[in-house]
Amino acid sequence: MKIFIIGAGQVGATIVEALHDEHELTVIDLDEERLAALSQRYDVATIEGNGASRRVLSAAGITAADLLIACTSRDESNIVAAMISKACSKRTTTVVRTTNPEYLEVWREGQLDVDFIVSSEVETAYAISRTIAVPTARQTDVFADGQVQFVEFDVTVKANPALLGVPLREAQIPPDSRVAAIIRGDQVVIPRGDETIQPGDRIVVIGSPQAAQAWSALIMPGTSKVTDVVIFGAGRAGTAIARLLLEQEIGVRLIEASRERARLVAAELPDARVYHASGFDPDFLDRERIADAQVAIFAMRDDMKNHFAAALAKVHGARFAVAIVHESTSVEVFEHAGIDVTVNPRQITAEEIVRFAHDPRTQQVVMLEGDRFEVLDITLRSGSEYVGMRFKDMPIRGSLIGAIVRDGTAVFPRGDDVLRAGDRAIIFTESRRVPEVERAL
Repeated sequence: MKIFIIGAGQVGATIVEALHDEHELTVIDLDEERLAALSQRYDVATIEGNGASRRVLSAAGITAADLLIACTSRDESNIVAAMISKACSKRTTTVVRTTNPEYLEVWREGQLDVDFIVSSEVETAYAISRTIAVPTARQTDVFADGQVQFVEFDVTVKANPALLGVPLREAQIPPDSRVAAIIRGDQVVIPRGDETIQPGDRIVVIGSPQAAQAWSALIMPGTSKVTDVVIFGAGRAGTAIARLLLEQEIGVRLIEASRERARLVAAELPDARVYHASGFDPDFLDRERIADAQVAIFAMRDDMKNHFAAALAKVHGARFAVAIVHESTSVEVFEHAGIDVTVNPRQITAEEIVRFAHDPRTQQVVMLEGDRFEVLDITLRSGSEYVGMRFKDMPIRGSLIGAIVRDGTAVFPRGDDVLRAGDRAIIFTESRRVPEVERAL
């Protein structure tokens, strides 16, 4: 596939990393240094110029492109680039990144001539909502309209002893679930029945939402459903998260440093309690009993502010902290500070965009561990070598099917179950094997 990527920032670079092996990529950006860094690392064409210019796009050969991804930090430039591409070539599919949910609404109403829009704030809100639903998870996502859930857990000595050191075929693991992978240091194990889970492992589980909750209780006994959340920062991300949690009937408190913004959000979200405060005042945290919230979410625009506020809240008793990080280099710093979960909006946006470059049968893609692994939702073709094969007879090949969706219903297969053409397979695999998996299925 011939793909044009407008923007060589973090989102663009993540997309390039995921797609460069199997596609012909052209990256356009105004920043010469960013382009040079990409061209030195990957076999991609680069053009220094304005991706929202018809002259630049035409000279670059946009009429021959199969897919255009506009993912700069400038919403209006992304939209203009996509609309120019549509005008130049009807065959080019256009995908636009936006940080303003209003553009997503306008597109859904049919007022923007682009094929797809991905909102960073909306995708971040969904990611945090899923994390809160399984608060012991390092990462989680849902497939098949919520019928199938993938969850990544860090296993500690606090896990239920019945889970540790017991061969998986003998362990009393939750029904409707499979351990898709055990990540042990730099190694990944696609487990057979004699494999065991050990403290220090990171495991990937695919199962029903009920199974995900049961796994959470095994990994960290004593956890309960979240009903009370405090959010630091009432910007676009914070309000998008608050709105989604309120829809799920979760109590929300918002802390916002700007008096004007606090008043605006209080009027916009009457079911939330909104405080005009910085979030950096220990007396305020104690007086308003902020630490009593089951989850604290740090959604300010500045990583340093989120880091300090999260560390301070932890000192004052916050039980579970989720922080938005805008720079990938901040993740390790947050983790060393004891922050439980970090969410990178740019990484999440890149994941959502990458699926448009996969095989058309692929409906969803989730990237794990810095894109070392992926979970795919892909439909089996009639000519697949796996059609008619029993699950217990399938070769591992670095991949594992954790669930299938048949006639709209999720099925969690056992060894004697057989794959059929048209089944949607939810499959864990190493990223480097994705093309091989897509060909085999």
